[in-house]
Amino acid sequence: MRNAGLGSWPARRARMSPRREAFTFEGASTTYEEVARRTTKLARRLEELGVRHGDRVAYLGPNHPAFAETMFAAHLLGAIFVPLNFRLSTAEIDYQLADCGARVLVHAPQFRSDHPSTVSLDDYETWLEGGSDEPLDVPVSIEDSALILYTSGTTGRPKGAVLSHANLLWNTFNLMIGVDIAADEAALVAAPLFHVAALTQTLLPTFVKGGRSVITPRWDVTACLELIEKEQVTWMFGVATMYADLAASPRWPAADLSSLRVLLCGGSPVPDSVIRTYQDRGLVFCQGYGLTETAPGATFLEAADSVRKAGSAGVPVFFADVRLADTGEIEVQGPNVTPGYWNDPVATANAFTEDGWFRTGDVGRLDDEGYFYIVDRVKDMFISGGENVYPAEVENAISDHPGVAEVAVVGVPDQRWGEVGRAFVRPRPGALVDAAGLRDFLLPRLAKYKIPVHVDVVAELPRTGSGKVLKHALRRLPPP
Repeated sequence: MRNAGLGSWPARRARMSPRREAFTFEGASTTYEEVARRTTKLARRLEELGVRHGDRVAYLGPNHPAFAETMFAAHLLGAIFVPLNFRLSTAEIDYQLADCGARVLVHAPQFRSDHPSTVSLDDYETWLEGGSDEPLDVPVSIEDSALILYTSGTTGRPKGAVLSHANLLWNTFNLMIGVDIAADEAALVAAPLFHVAALTQTLLPTFVKGGRSVITPRWDVTACLELIEKEQVTWMFGVATMYADLAASPRWPAADLSSLRVLLCGGSPVPDSVIRTYQDRGLVFCQGYGLTETAPGATFLEAADSVRKAGSAGVPVFFADVRLADTGEIEVQGPNVTPGYWNDPVATANAFTEDGWFRTGDVGRLDDEGYFYIVDRVKDMFISGGENVYPAEVENAISDHPGVAEVAVVGVPDQRWGEVGRAFVRPRPGALVDAAGLRDFLLPRLAKYKIPVHVDVVAELPRTGSGKVLKHALRRLPPP
């Protein structure tokens, strides 16, 4: 087999465990043998549409087994898979399709596109079955590009981060060293697969081990609690907001979570109150840190330290190195780090230091045992009266308030202090949160200059497709 990339994984896994279930979706399961056959037929179909080594194949739609099949099929041909955020506007999606030069777009039926070569999931099964199951033997190097993942665009127009097959393989090694993944895993894939963590921290490691990925098309708290019990889910990945929503559900106290072995969390700093909520249920809650550009794992807090070092993002993953620059910015080097951005040599050059370390744009600190703590984004920090204020620290303190479900803090202009904090608070159902009461709550917890001057109570916060809060959208709101 001359294919050293991910495209060979279905056939390799099928010859080891053909009848083991690979994917469960809406009550129906697909075995590894079936995935291997379907992936080959799909690759033949894509080949008929002109897809060749190095071409781009895009996917647009909610989580679905067809996402994984399209990715593996593209990789069988040596093509580059481009998962698109279906929550974006048509103009944003069109920009990314044009930027990557997609040869084919596979899409869910609710999404329409003027792209000249499209395949709708409405016709997917019939179209796929018409393909040949004759095995392919396209040479694919492990250093070839595998994915183009568009960054969430929290600070501007998104860039296409390129990840090679090697990046994804090394990230899988790192994850499997940090988490004791077993062959009988049932992983809940509820975070969007177009986001790097759901794909590379959950689905791919589970696939390598021959476990089962329980795929759900959308994040739904009630449905996910039911799936955990029904499918005996053993592990999952989520962002802090997802875990906060689960714990706030009226079903939480009685939910059967006995099958869960480990919970992974990342994407943004996690409030201590959220971590404690899960640990109080006897669950192993492990936080990690990374970016799309690091595939994504850069640091990880293993289960043995998850209570003692709660709130830490852990230590560098096995096959990577992490350091702090003089400014406190986190920098990463290793085989999991992107080679650069698609068709953007300037952005690529700016992303690396002179000695080859990737600049994350995040500020961190180290404790005396070498454990990393994520302070905030460099660009989110603001200066109030000459003092640096990191919103993540303020958000963590506000999250301890019993009436607060979620909060985001940004810096806004102020004539006296230069900048002051503005907090956007989503209260828990039935709770009343007001500015005066919140400031009284924070006085014994934060220095006065860190306490937000302005407090907005909101029903929801604007988000990227991966669940991160769009702080630049909050900054653009009219002044209080």
